[in-house]
Amino acid sequence: MKKLAIALLAGTLFTGAAQAADWFPYPAAEVTPAFSADGTSKDIDYVPLDKASKPWNVCVSFPHMKDAYWLGVDYGVTEEAKRLGVKLNVVEAGGYTELPKQISQIEDCVASGAQAVVIGAISYDGLNNLVKELAEKKIPVIDVINGISSPELAAKSLVSFYTMGNETGQYLAAKHPAGSAPVKVGWFPGPAGAGWVEAAHKGFMDAIKGSAVQVLEPRYGDTGKEAQLRLVEDVLQATPDVAYIAGTAVTAEAAQGLLRERGLTDKVGILAFYMTPGVYQGIKRGFIEAAPADSMVIQGRIAVDQAVRILEGKDYVKHVGPKIFVVDQKNIGKVARESILPPENFSPVFSVN
Repeated sequence: MKKLAIALLAGTLFTGAAQAADWFPYPAAEVTPAFSADGTSKDIDYVPLDKASKPWNVCVSFPHMKDAYWLGVDYGVTEEAKRLGVKLNVVEAGGYTELPKQISQIEDCVASGAQAVVIGAISYDGLNNLVKELAEKKIPVIDVINGISSPELAAKSLVSFYTMGNETGQYLAAKHPAGSAPVKVGWFPGPAGAGWVEAAHKGFMDAIKGSAVQVLEPRYGDTGKEAQLRLVEDVLQATPDVAYIAGTAVTAEAAQGLLRERGLTDKVGILAFYMTPGVYQGIKRGFIEAAPADSMVIQGRIAVDQAVRILEGKDYVKHVGPKIFVVDQKNIGKVARESILPPENFSPVFSVN
C-alpha cells in the first residue's frame, strides 16, 4: 500500500512545474486528533482560499535564513501572502542559539499590529509562554516546520520529522539488512533541543534497529555550514572507516566538497533527511544518495492560508503537512523541482504589502 501511495503521489508531483497561481490541490496529510504525536494521518488534497476578504497583517518568525531550506519557506509564505492579498512581515533571529531574540522579535511584531503569527520555532518548549500570551490576546499562532509543544496553538503546518528521519533510516537499513557486513554511519541530526531534531533522531534510530547499520555517537550542532563542516571533519578524523555521512541538508551539502577534497567520494555515501536546492543538485550530480522531500515551500503557503482562514472565521485544517516522498538518483529526473523547492536564485523577501 505504501508503495502505491508513493506512486500516486509521484504522479501528482512529477507531471511538471506548478505555477504560483495553481500550486493546489496539493497531496497532504491531516493529523487527527490535531497536535497529537501519535495521531492518525489521513490523506487529503489541500486547497487554500482564492483571496483574503481584506489585507490582514501577518507576522512570520524564522530561526534564521542562513540556509536554502528557510529561503524556501520564505518563498512559500511571501508568495502565498501576495496570492491571497495580505500584508506579511518576516523576521529571522540569526540562529538556533537566539531564542530570546526570537521571542522579542515576535513581541515587536505584535506591538506593530500583527493580527496572526506564524512561527518556525527555535525551541520546542521555549515559546510556550509567548504562545499562551498571544492566545489570550486572540492572536492566532501557527506552528510551521519545526514544532512547538504548546496546546494553545491555533494550527500546525508541518510534516513529521520522525517520518523524515525514519525514511532516511529505512533507506539505509534496506541497503544493509541484518546479516550483511556492518557499516558505520556518522549521524548529524542538527541543533540539540530543537523539536524537529529530536523527532528526526528518534525516527532514524528506530528505522535502523535490527539492521547492519551502526550509528556513531550523534554529533549535534547549529545548521550553519561552518559548524556542520567542523563536525563532519571530526568524524572523518576519529573514524576513518565511516561508510556514510547522514544528517541535515546542510551537513550533506558541506560533506560533498570535503569528501571530494579528500578523495573519499567512492568510499563514503551521503544522505540528508530533508531536501534543499543543494541536496537536490547533489542527488542529480551523483554526490548525495537520497533525501525525503517535505515540500517546505508548501508548508509555508499552507501556514499563511491557515492564518487567513482563522482570522476570517472560516473552516480550516488544524494540523496538516504535505505528503513525504524519497528522492534518489533513480527518480530525480522525474521530479518537478518547482513542486518541492523555491526557484533558483531566489533572494530573501522580508515584507509583502
